Amino acid sequence: MATQPHQLHDRDPLDGWSLPAWTYRDAEFFALEKERVFAPSWQVVCHVSDIPNAGDWHTLDYIGESVIVVRGREDVLRAFTNVCRHRGSRIVDGASGCARKLVCPYHAWTYELDGRLTGVPDSASYPTLDKEKSGLAPVAMEVWRGFVFVRLTGEGPTVAEMMAPYEAMVAPYRFEDLKALGRVTLRPRAVNWKNVGDNYSDGLHIPVAHPGLTRLFGKGYGVEAEENVDRMWGALVDRPSDNWSERLYQRLLPPVPHLPEERQRFWLYFKLWPNVAFDIYPDQVDFMQWLPVSPTECLIREISYVLPDAPDYKWRREMRAARYLNWRINRQVNAEDTALINRVQQGMESRSFSMGPLSDKEVCLKHFCQRMRDLIPAARLENQPAAGWSRA
Repeated sequence: MATQPHQLHDRDPLDGWSLPAWTYRDAEFFALEKERVFAPSWQVVCHVSDIPNAGDWHTLDYIGESVIVVRGREDVLRAFTNVCRHRGSRIVDGASGCARKLVCPYHAWTYELDGRLTGVPDSASYPTLDKEKSGLAPVAMEVWRGFVFVRLTGEGPTVAEMMAPYEAMVAPYRFEDLKALGRVTLRPRAVNWKNVGDNYSDGLHIPVAHPGLTRLFGKGYGVEAEENVDRMWGALVDRPSDNWSERLYQRLLPPVPHLPEERQRFWLYFKLWPNVAFDIYPDQVDFMQWLPVSPTECLIREISYVLPDAPDYKWRREMRAARYLNWRINRQVNAEDTALINRVQQGMESRSFSMGPLSDKEVCLKHFCQRMRDLIPAARLENQPAAGWSRA
């Protein structure tokens, strides 16, 4: 069908171009990203199985905020900012813990697990204190298939609404029943957060830079972009790999009773806007998010989750071997990706590079660029504006 003249006129001239390099290193652009991209977006804190008992809590620190998710005595999960209402002190330290009450280490102001302020030493000396209005500040929270998400500000679709196109696809993996395998790993990276996301959703580099994934998937790696979610996928080929870790994984991965036949040897990836990813394998589910730290730094936060093992000993042994081999395979992939994003971040500093043309196959990156331009229109400028532009 021929394109109508008005369609040509309405097409964004930047539709086929990447974001300009200066947006991957500019402090003012980064400040706007924190407010317009990250404060209104959903971020994973933990899985409900990580906080099974009353008083169990997990924290998430990002864009200058610390959020605590705690299970109350009535078995209700709640999220608050991890900040005392007296002088702004952080209340708990660390990634997780358990407490009967949340007590500020500065002046011992004491909060119940539901956020109520119930203890203030020498409370009569505070003429302006109203305990009923001084509880912990609540944070929006959603539990989607067992994973606990929080959002600092704003409105927009829920996580369930974001993932609605894929609910039937995710359901067989029984996310709600997952348990952590190990602990959360934090990996600092000297790159802008967008570089990690761009690489995650890019299918064109797979046959060039990931020989292991190419041996496993052949030419069957696919990508697509929905409004709020990118999906990537690949089915393991029947041909044994030349690499021993990959070959053993192909051979030892046991049948998974709760998965349909077409998912038995299928790897599935989702990236939720703007920085949350689930890598879904027959043997485990890996969660990852890349949190912004500075214009040229981010922190990758990740952990693996698995379902309780079946009673059959041989099956358990093969599944544990498959998980170890999965780790070996993806450790190499992560090393390759780290080298790639470092090269790109270094190239972003060159005065010779501004925007790059995008292939029609780079559907996820094209969609991401358009959304960033809508949220921060300065991203339409090819060249870096003069300092103070964000206040103009």
